[in-house]
Amino acid sequence: MHIFFLSLLFSILYVSALAKSGDDVEKVFIFLPHGLHFTPLKANIQEPRIGLFKFLDAGEMKVDIGNSIDVFELSIPTKDIKFTVGIDFMAYALTTNTEGLRLQIDAIDGFFGGNLSFSKSIDRQSIQSRLRILHHSAHFVDGHFNATTNTWINNRPPIPYTRDFGEIIAVHSLTQSFGYIRYYGGISYASLVRPPDFKRYAYQGGAELVFDKLFGTILEQPTNLYVAYHISLLGTPAYSSANQIQVGVKFGNWFKKGTTIYLAYYNGRHMFAEYYSDRLTTIGAGFTVDFF
Repeated sequence: MHIFFLSLLFSILYVSALAKSGDDVEKVFIFLPHGLHFTPLKANIQEPRIGLFKFLDAGEMKVDIGNSIDVFELSIPTKDIKFTVGIDFMAYALTTNTEGLRLQIDAIDGFFGGNLSFSKSIDRQSIQSRLRILHHSAHFVDGHFNATTNTWINNRPPIPYTRDFGEIIAVHSLTQSFGYIRYYGGISYASLVRPPDFKRYAYQGGAELVFDKLFGTILEQPTNLYVAYHISLLGTPAYSSANQIQVGVKFGNWFKKGTTIYLAYYNGRHMFAEYYSDRLTTIGAGFTVDFF
């Protein structure tokens, strides 16, 4: 994780240096700015969020707990340019059933690290990029263990899964008369992978289409209908894809806090890294809460 801390330190120093530079361009430096500069990609499962996704064709649920916070912001208003440095902490868990009122947690994937984001607005368009440096580890937990027989369920013990990686994503956003369009692509490289035969490079892309005027307002808050698609390619060790398409409604400003309900179809590599060799096809319903 020394790469993350060095990158974060460099980002802070870089933003601070820009804030103190002595040219004639007006700059605004903010510690703990409001909102979130780079909002999470809706259909990407590896984004910080709070909510859950219930498989409608099985008893499992994916429960998300996490958030992203911008710590420093540097903007150049006359050029419509903004830089932010932020922190990401998140995890998602696989629940298989309940025992009384206690959820049985089978597996969990955890991430922590930080990001450096950039945006440049041009008329009704925006160019954005986000660099994330993250540690990702996966675990089986007590819901995957049979205490009666003292064995792992399905005779499947945990593997030491770890991925320390840097990820860069480029985004093009457009404001239209009906709402917004956002499409993107990215690549990541892992400095550390376990198991060691996993590929270090991974790839992703996707798009979002938002209609912010179809449903009007509810309790004086805007309502947004959206469709989102995401694809990722990860070598575990052979490259395989994971695809998700979402259709949902967000109550509240699209770029600010609110709550979302959605339906989703997922197909491809399993969501949880401990099941990296399995394929998963499911349809489900979920909700998230945004704290932007």
